[in-house]
Amino acid sequence: MRPKIKVLMVDDEDKFRETSSKILERKGFQTTMAANGEEAIRIIEKDPQDVVVLDIKMPGMDGHTVLSKLKSIAPDTRVIMLTGHGGQVSAKISLELGAFDYLNKPCDIDLLATKIKNAVESGNQNIRSEKQVRDIMIHISDYTTITEDKTIKEAILHLMRSFDSVLSSSKLLKIGHRSILVFDQKNEKLTGILSIVDLIGALRPAYLSMPKPSMAESIQYSPMFWSGLFTSQAQSMGKMLVSDIMSEEIPYVQEDTNLMELADIMYQKQIRRMIVLSGRDIVGVVREQELFFEIANTII
Repeated sequence: MRPKIKVLMVDDEDKFRETSSKILERKGFQTTMAANGEEAIRIIEKDPQDVVVLDIKMPGMDGHTVLSKLKSIAPDTRVIMLTGHGGQVSAKISLELGAFDYLNKPCDIDLLATKIKNAVESGNQNIRSEKQVRDIMIHISDYTTITEDKTIKEAILHLMRSFDSVLSSSKLLKIGHRSILVFDQKNEKLTGILSIVDLIGALRPAYLSMPKPSMAESIQYSPMFWSGLFTSQAQSMGKMLVSDIMSEEIPYVQEDTNLMELADIMYQKQIRRMIVLSGRDIVGVVREQELFFEIANTII
């Protein structure tokens, strides 16, 4: 019979520590408890554990210090950090220090059990090796850009060129851009992004969104109403400036972000592309297409 996974619960909150340990015991784990970092280190020195579940904020020796000492004593022990609300930055520091993963408190006990099993199954890898945003992004030098004082006609010509170069390639959807980055007139500061959705939105005359008298409804949707409207609006829009219709809100992500975290951000915020930063410098763009192709490459 396979031996039970040995788990050390390190937390200064008595109730949380004891309750979690009991539930994990019922799920088939062999648990030991420690109320602080010093006690945890003593236990590890005498009885090595498979996984340590370690709270970051504790009186005395904090979780980061305990983590460093644990990794020096037992480098193969997987450590899962627990962080309170708003502790994402601290948790990510823990990953850099060698933690396997982190969870927010209060955490779902089933999720914790899954993380513990994943940690053990990870073999000798303390941090699972997966691609980061920098590995799939489009480099900024390869992305379509324009300054905000240019016309929409000029912007469309720029966008068209991003497709022209790959019209005969099977990589059209992967390479062709559906948006253009907008910089200030000196081409130094990113001020917005112009997407095809922005163009379609600007194409519609403003009065289509205004309240209308009920008697005008039948006229609005008649063939006569729509006739010639697309052409006239498109021609008029071509003379507008990029700054008139671009989207100013630009979501950012750091280049070392894990792809699962990227997927979660894009899904939660319902966005299709993000600017990629290295510190404060813009280094690229990552879109839903890049994630799709990475999913496909992983599955197929």
